[in-house]
Amino acid sequence: MLKYFFTPENVCLIGASTNPDKLGFKILKNLIEGGYKGKIFPVNPKADTILNLKSYKNVLEIPEVCELAIIVIPSELVCDVAEECGKKGIKGLIVISAGFKETGPEGRKKEERLKEIVRKYKMRLIGPNCLGVIDTKNKLNASFASEMPLEGKISFITQSGALGTAILDWAVKENVGLSKFISFGNKADVSEIDLIEEFEDDSDTDVILLYLEGVNDGKKFMEVTKRVSSKKPIIVIKSGKTEKGTKTASSHTGSLSGSDTAFNSAIKQSGVIRANTVEELFDYALIFACQPILKGKNIGIITNAGGPAVMAVDMIEEIGLTLAEFSTETTEKLKNFLPSASNISNPVDILGDAQADRYERAIEFVISDDKVDGIIVILTPQVTTQIKETAECIAKTSKKYNKPVITCFMGGKRVEEGIKILKENKIPNYFSPERAIISLKAMYDYWRNLNEKPKGKVIKFKVEKEKVQEKINYFKNQKINTIGDIEGRGILSLYGINVINSFLAKDENECAEFLKENDGVYVMKLVSPDIIHKTEAGGIKLNITNSEEAKRAFLEIINSAKKYKPDVKIIGVQIQPMIKNGVEVIIGINKDIQFGHLIMFGLGGIYVELLKDVSFRLIPITDIDANNMIDEIKTSKILKGFRNIPKMDIEAIKETLLRVSQLILDFPEIKEMDINPLVVKEKGCTAVDVRFSFEF
Repeated sequence: MLKYFFTPENVCLIGASTNPDKLGFKILKNLIEGGYKGKIFPVNPKADTILNLKSYKNVLEIPEVCELAIIVIPSELVCDVAEECGKKGIKGLIVISAGFKETGPEGRKKEERLKEIVRKYKMRLIGPNCLGVIDTKNKLNASFASEMPLEGKISFITQSGALGTAILDWAVKENVGLSKFISFGNKADVSEIDLIEEFEDDSDTDVILLYLEGVNDGKKFMEVTKRVSSKKPIIVIKSGKTEKGTKTASSHTGSLSGSDTAFNSAIKQSGVIRANTVEELFDYALIFACQPILKGKNIGIITNAGGPAVMAVDMIEEIGLTLAEFSTETTEKLKNFLPSASNISNPVDILGDAQADRYERAIEFVISDDKVDGIIVILTPQVTTQIKETAECIAKTSKKYNKPVITCFMGGKRVEEGIKILKENKIPNYFSPERAIISLKAMYDYWRNLNEKPKGKVIKFKVEKEKVQEKINYFKNQKINTIGDIEGRGILSLYGINVINSFLAKDENECAEFLKENDGVYVMKLVSPDIIHKTEAGGIKLNITNSEEAKRAFLEIINSAKKYKPDVKIIGVQIQPMIKNGVEVIIGINKDIQFGHLIMFGLGGIYVELLKDVSFRLIPITDIDANNMIDEIKTSKILKGFRNIPKMDIEAIKETLLRVSQLILDFPEIKEMDINPLVVKEKGCTAVDVRFSFEF
């Protein structure tokens, strides 16, 4: 429980100051002026009173045991003061002070010592290097934020104090109420996971907003957010998407994945909503905090201008919502009262001369239609437009129905008064139709994830796990961290994955002998631990049909490999039957440092990194996840039958994905893996080329 950070019986401020320009003064002033009802004990060895409150030389002199201590002193003094707090019996510390791990090795040492002290005395710590904490219901402003926001139902957790101040300023400007605000800085102890759990059953929190720069415990983050998001929306914005230069990956999967890919997969599987910009974060926060959940995708539009309505329709079509089709009764009602020039189908154009009464009746008819799940009201300020009165009508009508109503009052000064009325009545207003529709889609996706998406199950197959364990033990004992196609296909076959037959030739004569004894069309491939992408090194020859071609192909492959990498280690050349009339796909594995193993699916062959048409999930995956991964790639139509291409065996791909997921669950020491290509035919699929790397 972290309640003493939000509802402490009393608070001490260590580093309280008499200087109005110092943080220690501003925080004390915020505590007093915010309306906090508990006792406040300033601590400053050089002052007797500060802001009419008795000041104490140190924590130990305070006559009562405080539940919460706020520390804003130079970083070199923090650990000694934290020790005093522990001896005093204080339960929670908010360390505002900077100068810890964010400054380098010396700062990191100080932070480690601070953590040890916190653990020693069983205290909890928010910070260091943070903005502080606000609880509007309990009138606690334990921060150096300039203003206290209104009381509301949004709790905001941020790793960045600077972004936190922007959010607070936005909330004040937009009259958006917050429940709690927490800047947790370096998260030396209390993390976003702890705070999300704290707000899980908090009756004062309906929506959780998050700003993150990184996640320390990815698996716990997924576990907690999946549970909490089933009760209330969690909206997250995360920086550090590219993380340039943080990882060198050797496989196709590794080069296409990254920590942001893993993070996206994690939140997708957990039901968390991601905002891509601060603007989206604000937009989503507004609609979730102020309106009923959108329980369907059928949207109604009422407008006094054609252009903005067309923009709204375009966005509805683009992102997967639906323009509602009105019932006959609704259409008749609209026809009977609107001017003949009006458009009575969706979007309803009530014309530029529409006044408040026309808006009111149109909104009433549309929102009451059972075929409409939510509406957007668009207003442009024309000569006869009654902006204030229209806003009042929208607010009055929306309260009658348990459906979301949002607005797009477009313009500047003329619409200000109307927008103010909308804000006061918790009607979100968006600057553009596109932003409004995107916010509705976020709400629909959240509802659909909870109510319509099948949950799926992790399927277990009968496999030969013990034999794979023997192979992996051998690789570990021999310090072999990477294996190629021959050993890799051996592992896959033990997990029930169909693999291609292969013959390893050590010289050109063995190639010729094989082709003499075996009819058919073959492919020849270099086998070398030093060359990963064989095509680039001239290590693949196709359509080999006789012994002379085989001898020539062997020598060309070896010579090309030596030109590509003069010191290359060559094991030989594989000869495999060529598979025709199939589609090449890729299944890959890459281990993310925060979230664990990612599984990738996409079209395969040499174009996978060029096209980047791939989908990801975190392991383990369910049968539904496997289906969705296949559906998500843009080129999935090729697999499902397209023009003269027959339908491929989707169920075989799905089963292979699930078997690979089981393999990785059983053997987490597998770091990376590529099956590229997995050739899919009308019936069945075959792993043609495989590569594994291990983390022992």
